[in-house]
Amino acid sequence: MDQIRPFTLAIPQSQIDDLNRRIDHTRWPEKETVDDWSQGTPLAALQDFVAYWRRDYDWRRCEGRLNALGQFMTSIDGVDIHFLHVRSPHAGALPLVMTHGWPGSVIEFMGVIEALTNPDEQGQAFDLVIPSLPGFGFSGKPAGTGWGVEKIARAWGELMARLGYSRWVAQGGDWGSAVTTAIGVQQVAGCAGIHLNMPIGRPEPEDLANPAPDELKALGALKHYQDWDSGYSTQQRTRPQSVGYGLVDSPVGLAGWIYEKMWAWTDNQGKPEDALSRDAMLDNLMLYWLPATGASSARLYWESFGAFAPQQVTLPVAVSAFPREILPTPRKWAERNFPNLVHWGTMPKGGHFAAWEQPDLFVGELRTAFANMR
Repeated sequence: MDQIRPFTLAIPQSQIDDLNRRIDHTRWPEKETVDDWSQGTPLAALQDFVAYWRRDYDWRRCEGRLNALGQFMTSIDGVDIHFLHVRSPHAGALPLVMTHGWPGSVIEFMGVIEALTNPDEQGQAFDLVIPSLPGFGFSGKPAGTGWGVEKIARAWGELMARLGYSRWVAQGGDWGSAVTTAIGVQQVAGCAGIHLNMPIGRPEPEDLANPAPDELKALGALKHYQDWDSGYSTQQRTRPQSVGYGLVDSPVGLAGWIYEKMWAWTDNQGKPEDALSRDAMLDNLMLYWLPATGASSARLYWESFGAFAPQQVTLPVAVSAFPREILPTPRKWAERNFPNLVHWGTMPKGGHFAAWEQPDLFVGELRTAFANMR
């Protein structure tokens, strides 16, 4: 049962044809009553995005790239875990497990794989293990409860052990941050340190009494998230099955649900395409559409939304703070939870999807962060 199995994507053309038929028969709502994104994805923007998906997007390009990188499956506690495993040609490479979030996927890391696996001037390189969360992408869908971030963190430790790695490091943002933090909290065997691009911290009463500029920014972002940006998470953490029916059945419904987050959570000038290419966004979207994970991915919110809370990690921790992070954490707040904070990088640009949006900055941060954990 613990066998590592090669995995090759070969989506039947009938699934692509079915997707196209569903797009062609979309029943569109009326136009929003505002001239911005404040009611959600604007009709015209989504129609333009979906028209590109229908007429110009090539899934086979993405499928071929994933197959060329090296995809694998292994079963852990009855759930198949899909992962990319890309070994460095460098003999001294440091094993690194990187975890995506919602509404992301392994696609988030496609732009950093080559740089991280090839040595830099100091000879630093990484063996990369990039899993799909349970219920996401081509991983299996848990049939019962219990697959929260703590269990996923332990599963990643089992995965690294099966691959023969006795000492490794971990990285993540969004749900990947929660899983990676859980690895640190539990001190999962083999993990020598972690890197986060969305650390979680909360203010103490004394912070609220006299907040510094970075604390004011964080408090403002938290209020904006709670007032205007958290509806998706409330729905997914309370009624994932209900929202899943539409996300699994309607490609346009799924696109509208996720495309809006590409606008809200990236460092852009007004439209998602300022930060991410359409092909990249659609590659990611297909990893929700093809395996029908609208409900199963949402269910992680039901299982583990409480994991987004400050927790003590005594392992070495490195942080990269990107300016358009949806829930920024000032260094002072983070230091309370991370007594062994070995690196804090303040980035000049970038948003929630750090590796995806700013691959060069991300690679530089990981090389710096893990240089002292080797």
